Amino acid sequence: MSEVVTAEQIEALQTDGFVVVDDLLTDAELDTFEPLVTAAVAYRSAGDERTLEERSPYQQWFQRCINLWEDHEALRPLTFHQQIGQAAGELVGVPALRLWHDQALYKRAHGRETDPHQDQPYWPIAETNTITAWVPLQGSTMANGAMAYLPGSHLVGLRRFQNIFSAEDATEFMNSPEIAGIEPVWVEVPRGSVAFHHGLTAHMVKPNTTDVDRPVHTMIMFADGSTRSTKAWHFAVDRHNIEVGAVIDGPGTPILWPRDAGDYPPRSAGLPIRGWSAG
Repeated sequence: MSEVVTAEQIEALQTDGFVVVDDLLTDAELDTFEPLVTAAVAYRSAGDERTLEERSPYQQWFQRCINLWEDHEALRPLTFHQQIGQAAGELVGVPALRLWHDQALYKRAHGRETDPHQDQPYWPIAETNTITAWVPLQGSTMANGAMAYLPGSHLVGLRRFQNIFSAEDATEFMNSPEIAGIEPVWVEVPRGSVAFHHGLTAHMVKPNTTDVDRPVHTMIMFADGSTRSTKAWHFAVDRHNIEVGAVIDGPGTPILWPRDAGDYPPRSAGLPIRGWSAG
């Protein structure tokens, strides 16, 4: 199997906690996937006619729809995209990755900025071999909601829960002694490229100042063999009764990479899927 990422990109992920890998998706793939993701988001949010102003601050960040791969079979080739999965595995340095969950993050036209936070404190995963593939289906720009990262923030020992769901003031988070003074690096991602960041990398997103939505699909991945850390409820482990200390290997968290071409896992039994959205 030929390598997908370079030694320099691996070093960037390990040192900075983020990296952009170009040309992982073709124009033809994006032309196929983008309308499918958009339709899936519309399906999940059907009947919600609130204006952006009527939504909570968190809901003004983005329309978030989780585990689209389960109820939209046509999106499984995107969520289980083997080149993206291989890139992630090479960046983290593990032989196999499981899917924690996928999610669409559509920053609506004129949606507000996303406050700084780390991802892993939301996940009851003990080990830190975690990585997110952030796929802007039309590319990301400073105008439509580019992401910024605090380089090296995944290495400083910070693992702080920031309650983004209630739009908690992020001043204390940014003033944490481990990261105080680190300047954010803003990154525009061209269409077809994928931004990867470590689960402990602090990051934030600019507002969408344009008149059109910024569509993003993400896959959160973790090293096969990782274990559950706490009793904190999360559907990824609780829908299949995975106990604290046990290996996370339920059907709701299938192997993402490596898989044979065209081999996609079936939808898992458990909690209803359609309600897994926020926005």
